[in-house]
Amino acid sequence: MTATTGRRAPLGALFLAVATVGVWLLWLGWDTGYTVDPETGSRSGPYEPWQVIGCVLTLALLAALAGTRLSPWLVAPVMTVAFTAAWSWGALSSDDSGLWAVGAVLVLVGMAVGSTLVSLGAHRLSRRRAG
Repeated sequence: MTATTGRRAPLGALFLAVATVGVWLLWLGWDTGYTVDPETGSRSGPYEPWQVIGCVLTLALLAALAGTRLSPWLVAPVMTVAFTAAWSWGALSSDDSGLWAVGAVLVLVGMAVGSTLVSLGAHRLSRRRAG
């Protein structure tokens, strides 16, 4: 039985939102520095590939675990809004070009699709095993 109503759903959603923001802090929130290539002058960053990979894998694990306990229709919007808000706050505070908004839209779409697919798959798999 998944939590979609009653006390379990709001508490689960709150825990999930805090955990999602925690994933952003753990992997991406602390890195605000850009790297400049001395030969080309190209600027890159602030994240390294290993940070993004770790963040995506951790978010996938969180969505899968949450999908076994909560409705995927609760998991996806909570994770999407929480991560996009945390990412946007960090990007806005370090971007002077205004392109953070484009990144925020890409993060929003990626989180919506990813968290929906993973939590829905985990939900269906856990229901199949249970019954």
